[in-house]
Amino acid sequence: MLCEINAWGNLPAVWLAITALAAVGITGMSAVVFRLYYVNPSYEMWRYKSNPKYPTVMMVKEEIQQMFKGMFTATLCPALTLWMTTKGYSQAYCGVSEAHGASHLFLEFGVIWIGTDFFEFFYHWLGHRLSFMWAVHKHHHVFYNPSPFAVIADEYLDQFVRSTPLCLLPMIMPINIDLMFGVYVIFFYGYGVYLHWGYELEMLPADHPFINTSFQHYLHHAISVKNKPYHTGFFFKIWDQMFGSIYEGDVVISAMEARKQGLRTREAFDAIEKPDYSPLLSPSFWLKGEVEDTPAMAESKKKM
Repeated sequence: MLCEINAWGNLPAVWLAITALAAVGITGMSAVVFRLYYVNPSYEMWRYKSNPKYPTVMMVKEEIQQMFKGMFTATLCPALTLWMTTKGYSQAYCGVSEAHGASHLFLEFGVIWIGTDFFEFFYHWLGHRLSFMWAVHKHHHVFYNPSPFAVIADEYLDQFVRSTPLCLLPMIMPINIDLMFGVYVIFFYGYGVYLHWGYELEMLPADHPFINTSFQHYLHHAISVKNKPYHTGFFFKIWDQMFGSIYEGDVVISAMEARKQGLRTREAFDAIEKPDYSPLLSPSFWLKGEVEDTPAMAESKKKM
């Protein structure tokens, strides 16, 4: 499919096509998880939520707006890569051939995964360590209690730089276009949804020695600020371990620890405000920026 788009040979048209596909894909992935875990959450779900509170509807709206903002520059490098392929400036290729068989695809996958994971970590680490880079990255940290919509809720420059491996890797070695884009959209964005999910998995405990979990990323949003990079890695924890950016304090505890301390009781859940997110489906909410009373809100006010 990507090679068919590439045949157009028109960079703006390719960019618009990829942007449209990305809009459907990333919105769908984030929206499904958000619908399951943020709209009408159950007590059993909440017991595994890192931050016991839920983000306001206005905060989620800002996440979605910022998500689309970042998406428009995140798709520039993929479009440029396709265009460069038609001009002979890139080693990206389509399909599987004898020269690039299954073994080569495994090699490519490893290079894309490990290489991008370190690139993502180091750029993110610098975004906190250096003041001039924090001036750009700080906009993502408005979302201290993120939802699945916050994965690429960044400024234009941040998302453009983060997507540059999509241009650089095919200039270094032969890379299958569908494989590379699939890894980024499904593998990386999918894991990004997990990291911003806000909930914890028992199979990946908060103190996992090798893998960055959703709790580590929530912790990152909660305590990592200017000049203080903590847990800036994506998949692998080794990068933070090498750079000394592992948080050793106990100011923020995981849902797992909160359950051990008896803090996730039914009474505590009942006391937590569960925002009505239905305005997100209202065109007037997006146009006016105001939250109008929904039936659920009106009923809640009657009880007050």
